[in-house]
Parts: sequence; structure tokens; C-alpha cells
Amino acid sequence: MEATSLNWVQMMISLFGGLALFLFGMNRMGEALKAVAGGRLKQILARLTSNRFAGALSGATVTAVIQSSSVTTVLVVGFVSAGLMTLSQAIGVIMGANIGTTITAQIIAFKVTKLALLFIAVGFAIDFISRNENFKQYGRVIFGLGLIFLGMNVMGEAMLPLHNFSSFNDLMQGIERPGVGILYGAVFTALIQSSSATTGIVVVMASQGFITLQAGIALALGANIGTCLKAILAAVGKTRPAQRSAAIHVLFNTLGVLLWLGFIDELAQLAQMVSPSYEKLTGLARLAAETPRQIANANTIFNLFNTLLFIGFTGPMAWIVTRLLPDQPESKEVIIRPKFLDGQLISTPSLGLNVARLEVGHLGDQILQMMCLAQKALRKRDLTMLRELEKQDDAADILHGEINTFLNRVGKQTLTDEESREYFRISQSNANLESIGDVLETDLASLGKTWIEDNLRASNTMFMLLNDLFEGVYQALERTIVAIKENDETAALETIAMKDHINRLVNLALERQSQSLAISGEAHLQTLNAEFELTDKLKRIYSLSKRVARLWVPNQV
Repeated sequence: MEATSLNWVQMMISLFGGLALFLFGMNRMGEALKAVAGGRLKQILARLTSNRFAGALSGATVTAVIQSSSVTTVLVVGFVSAGLMTLSQAIGVIMGANIGTTITAQIIAFKVTKLALLFIAVGFAIDFISRNENFKQYGRVIFGLGLIFLGMNVMGEAMLPLHNFSSFNDLMQGIERPGVGILYGAVFTALIQSSSATTGIVVVMASQGFITLQAGIALALGANIGTCLKAILAAVGKTRPAQRSAAIHVLFNTLGVLLWLGFIDELAQLAQMVSPSYEKLTGLARLAAETPRQIANANTIFNLFNTLLFIGFTGPMAWIVTRLLPDQPESKEVIIRPKFLDGQLISTPSLGLNVARLEVGHLGDQILQMMCLAQKALRKRDLTMLRELEKQDDAADILHGEINTFLNRVGKQTLTDEESREYFRISQSNANLESIGDVLETDLASLGKTWIEDNLRASNTMFMLLNDLFEGVYQALERTIVAIKENDETAALETIAMKDHINRLVNLALERQSQSLAISGEAHLQTLNAEFELTDKLKRIYSLSKRVARLWVPNQV
């Protein structure tokens, strides 16, 4: 009789429809928050110091905005790979990210679901009417929040009939057993790939009086385990820093859950102490009124306490994962791989552009290596080195192509004016560095082969002049790469300021070549032509370096 009294089809439609609205609202709110605060997120992380507490605070702040600890972890991996952050510092950020994910449950615990349609109407109006992109994004934040509350309403109303269904009540009582609750929470989170969403749904169920505080805590603990699957999947096939960061995520979350497994009742009591109580209510009404905020607070306390406890052990944890995942030699079959690009960051343009900039810096390092090899090959008259230069250009071409593909995907997102300017800087830097690589591989390598095969030799004076020019151009290119990697305007200005020095060296070389041309015969004409060509190509490399440097001086973009 009990089963037949429920309209299961209608209830499931309403339940999953409400869940869809809830998750869609979270996605819309998160995307809008990323657009509003995205430009500041990378600055927060980039300013990290060796202070692990500052790292945890930064991780919490960034994750509270983007509501994705995995995206924060991906960004941190980029900093670790770039040498801008140690693994120990990264651990502090990852720990802080867990605190940041608790903000969703705190928002949902404010019982303003009756205002859902008002939020939707106001958010839509702001988005529709406003011409300012930032205001439009604020409207989308409010709109997404309204969808979250509307989804909560729909799910709550869909589940109301289950109060009279004893089998469902028995299932809910079973969740109070810690092992069962943690398992359910872990599995559900692994399926929907969001611990924030799981905890939010738990709060919704608590607001309907379906689960007790202890059961809600067990489900929230399970969500911390389930979210590790996303980190593990994201690290498959990635670099060692990425895999170590994922391992830290798994280790920290698992140890934290195991630590609290026997203290759920104590955590519940602590949450009750810091949460408002409604003593005038009784029974189910009181449970529905008090439990949502208690679960949200318990979730925050759990993650905050774990971070404060384990943050003193970042060094040992880094040592453990490094021993478990030691460095591996690069496969000889792989010419080169991008170090920083990760598809998970594309939906957050400011963060995606940040790793793209770091990858352009990686390309710049490859070009610098080619420049150094070209100079050695010409000085030592070594054909083997020149052939190696051609292979290294293949690696530069691979990076250039990967960056272009990544940037094209980022460019399809909605970009702010600042992000559009950043996109232009990065894409133009990528193109110009690839052009420098072509000059080195096509022009200098070909010139070097001619120089060696035809046994051409410059005079000692000319050799010294060309060597000085090579050194000057290399230094200018090196400062340009620093400007890209560190977003350093000073380094860019140093490249631009070298114009007079480079021009002086070029003019000295040309004057010497012109003097030699006037007094030399046919035998030396080919050598002089080679010297003219080398001077011209080095000047071309400096021009391209200066063009890139200007992109990183704000008032010259």
C-alpha cells in the first residue's frame, strides 16, 4: 500500500529536475564569479610567500570564488612546474582549497529559498539591461544563486511524500552509521564530481528533516573522499608535479576523514555549540530548522581543523609523495611536452591565460637553448650541432602549436577587456618567438652549413664583432623571456633599452664588412656575403625580441 500511494514517476521527475536546476545554478554562479574575480585570482596565488599559512589562506580564497578545488590544484601544479612555488608551499594551498569549498554549504544553509524567484528575476534583469560586462556578471551570480534556491525548493517538495515511506526512513537511519554514510557520500560525489554540490544537497535534505546531524556529517566526510577521484583522473598521464599534487590531495583528505571517523558525535556537539538553536520548536520542525546550519558549520570546522593540524607537516608529506612518485627520465620518443597547459583551466579564462603565459615562457626557454646552440655550432664549425638545432626547432614548433590550440579554446570563452588584452599579448608573443626559432633553424643553420662546407673564415676582428653581437642579442632575448614568464615590465624595458647598443654593434660589423669589401678580391666575396647575412639575421632576432618586449609594457600595447 505504501509504495502504491506514491507517484514514483512524478516524484523522480521533480527530484532530478530540481537536482538539475541546483547543479546548473551552481555552474552559472561559479562561471560568473570566475569572470568577476578571475583577474585577481592569479594575483592572489602568484604573491604566495614561503609562509604556509598564507598559502592556505590564498587557496581558500581562490577556491571559495571558483568553487573547484581541482582547478586550484591545477593552477598550483603550474607554479610548481615553473619553479615559482615549492611542493611544500603547494600543499598549503591545496589544504586551503578544502576550506574554500565549504562556502557553498554555508550559503545554502541560509534559508532564503522563498526568495528564489526574486533572485532569478533580479539577476536576469541586471544581466539583460546592463551594458557593463562586470555588472552583467554580477547579475549572473544572483541569477545562479536563484536557480540554486529554486532547485532546493523543487527537490524539497518532491521528497516530502517520502516522510511517510518507512523504507526510505530506514535507509536514512542507516546513513547514521558512519561507515555507511561515508560510503554513500563518497560514491555520490564521485558520480557528480563536486564535493560542494554533495554537501549542498545534504543541507537541502536536512532542511526537510530527512537526515540527522550525525548522518549529514558522515555524508560530508564521504564527499571529501569522493572528490579525490577527480584529482586522480586529472593527474593520469600528467607530469610528476601534477601527480604529486593529486597524491597530496588524496592523502590529506583520506587522513582527515580517518582522523574524524571515531569523533563524529564530538564534531556534532561542537557544531551545535556554534550554531543557532530553536528551542521553541520541537520534533521534525526543530530538526529541519537547526540541522542545515549545523551540517554547514561541521563541514567548515572539519576542513579548518584538518588544515590547521596537517599544515605543520607539509615537509614530511612532500617527502612521502616524492618518494612514492620519484622523477622519471623523459621518454626518448617524446620530443617535448607542454609543462603548464591544462584543459580544466579553459573555463576560467584568467587562469587559463596565466598557464598559457607560463607555457610561452617554456617556449622561450627552448628558443634560448637554440640560440646558445647556434652560437656554439658557428664558433666550433660543427655540422652535428647544426643538425641538432633543426631537431630543437621541431620541439619549438610543437610547443607553439599546442599553445595556439589552447589559446583558441580559451578565446571561445567570454573574455573581459583585460583578458582580451592578455590574450593578445600571449598569442603575439607565441607567434614572434616561433618566428625567432625559424630564423635560427632555417637561416642560421643553413648559413652555418655553407660557412663550414665552403671553408669560409672571418677575420679575427670580424669574428670578435659578430661574437659581441651574438652575445648582445642573446641577452636581449633572455630579458624578453623573463618579461613573459614573470610578467615583468622592467625586464621588457631592459630589452627595449638595448636598442642603441645593438645598433652600435650592427653598425660596427657593417662598417668592418664594408671596409673589407673595398680592399678584398673575388676570393673573399663569399665570406663577406655570409658575414652580411649573419649580421642581418641577428638584427632580425633582436627586432622580434623587442617587438615581444613591447607587448609587456602596458602603455605600449
